[in-house]
Amino acid sequence: MTRRLILPALFGLIGTAILIALGVWQLDRAGQKATLTADMEARLVGTPDALPDSPDPEADNYRPVRITGRFQPSQTFVLSALKGQGPGFRVIGAVQTEGGRMVLVDRGFLPEARRIDLGVPDAEPQTLVGNLQWPNDADSFTPGYDRADDLFFARDVAPLAEHLGTEPVMLVLRASNPPHPLIQPMPVDGVSIPDNHLGYAVQWFLMALAWAGMTVFFLWRIRAQRD
Repeated sequence: MTRRLILPALFGLIGTAILIALGVWQLDRAGQKATLTADMEARLVGTPDALPDSPDPEADNYRPVRITGRFQPSQTFVLSALKGQGPGFRVIGAVQTEGGRMVLVDRGFLPEARRIDLGVPDAEPQTLVGNLQWPNDADSFTPGYDRADDLFFARDVAPLAEHLGTEPVMLVLRASNPPHPLIQPMPVDGVSIPDNHLGYAVQWFLMALAWAGMTVFFLWRIRAQRD
């Protein structure tokens, strides 16, 4: 191999190796995500437990829980949408359990047009079944709390808990007794965890193939010009 071919060949090999490594990394991430999703789904279908004394965001995430308590008059809303129903809100309430603890409850979806009809939460005792979750919906572009409309733009447990005066614990409702006539529960499910790693892996491998092909073509051009 002539000196003119060494540098582009080395550049092509290194680039191809890096792109293949990125594809392999995405495949590994896809396997980790599959394990995470399987663990999550196993937790979701378990028998509901009592609310832990000190819920841990890692150990107790997605834990099925059953509580009995009373909704407090204060509630707030998180901007949301539901396929087939359009824009609306997640209704976030504060529940005082029989043991006197105050926790957040994500009651589910309320269509935008029905917010005016919602009224104050029923103060009668209710049995609530759902899953503990510490959603991480917010990012650096998420607006802050809109005080005028009593509206949050992400389910961020700490600000919601501070706003409603509860522990930083959220129960995402699966079912309630009695059910609410206007609010549709939006329970946690495996679909809520995005999994795009396999698609990314395919893209990296295709880019590696293209990089290798362009390297071969470039080397051929250099050699042809030399001849």
